[in-house]
Amino acid sequence: MTTLPFALNHMTTPGLPLGAFFELAKSLGISSVEIRNDLSGNAIFDGTPAKDVAALASRNDITIISINALQRFNEWNSDRQKEAGELIAYARDCGAKALVLVPVNDGSGQADGERQANLREALAALKPLLQSAGIIGLVEPLGFEICSLRSKTEAVEGIKAVGGESTFRLVHDTFHHHLAGEPATYPEMTGLVHISGVTDSRVAVSDLRDSHRVLVDQDDLLDNVGQIRRLRAEGYAGPLSFEPFAAEVHAVADPAAAIRQSVDHIQTRI
Repeated sequence: MTTLPFALNHMTTPGLPLGAFFELAKSLGISSVEIRNDLSGNAIFDGTPAKDVAALASRNDITIISINALQRFNEWNSDRQKEAGELIAYARDCGAKALVLVPVNDGSGQADGERQANLREALAALKPLLQSAGIIGLVEPLGFEICSLRSKTEAVEGIKAVGGESTFRLVHDTFHHHLAGEPATYPEMTGLVHISGVTDSRVAVSDLRDSHRVLVDQDDLLDNVGQIRRLRAEGYAGPLSFEPFAAEVHAVADPAAAIRQSVDHIQTRI
C-alpha cells in the first residue's frame, strides 16, 4: 500500500503553540505542515520572527508547505499590496514554499466580467512579488454562494491570462469542491489539497459552513475518498492537508489519536 503524503494545517489544532503543533505532526509521521496568520496568540499573528519559525521547523524536521492565507487577494489595492509583500517576505524567510490566496467572500465582486477582471489584476500584481521570493501562489476557490471566485475553471483561465502557470497553482479543497458543484478538477494545476469531512446530514449543502468541517471518517458526506482517488488517478501526487474547522475537533482530548484514525480511514481506502 502506497503511503499517502498527508500534511497538517494548524487549524486542525489551533490551540497548540507552534512548537507543540510541529511536534504533533512529527509524532504522526507527518513532515509537512501549513501555518496560519489568523490564529490569535500564535505565530504569525503574535509577531514571532520568521527566522524563529524556520529554526523551530528545522529542529523538528518539518517542511512548511504554505502560509494560510492572504485574504481578499482578488480585491487588489494598496493595503492588499502591502499585506501581500509582508506575507510573501515572511514565507520566504520562514522557509514556506507557498502562500494560500483566498478570494473575497462577502457577496461583493461577483458580477460577471468584474470578478474575472479583479482576478487578473490581482494575479498580475502578485506574480512578480511571488517570483522574486521564489514562492508559489496557491489560489483557493471557495464553494460558498457569496464567494467572488467559486470556479476552478475561472481560476485557471485567470492564471493563464497573466502567464502565471509557473507561479500559481490551485488549492483543491474537498469541502469547497463539494459546495461549488463544479466537476472539473485540474490535477495538473493543483498544488495542494485541503481535506475535511461533513457528517451532519441535517444541513443543506447551501447552508454548510466551516463550523461543520470535521476530520474525515466513515460518515463523511463529501466523498473525500472518492475525490482523493480521482485526483491521484489523474496525476496529482502532492500533499493532502487536514483542515477541519469544527469546534468539536479543536476540543478533542487526544488530537494525535483522532488524526491517526482519520489517516488510517483514508489510507486504507485509496
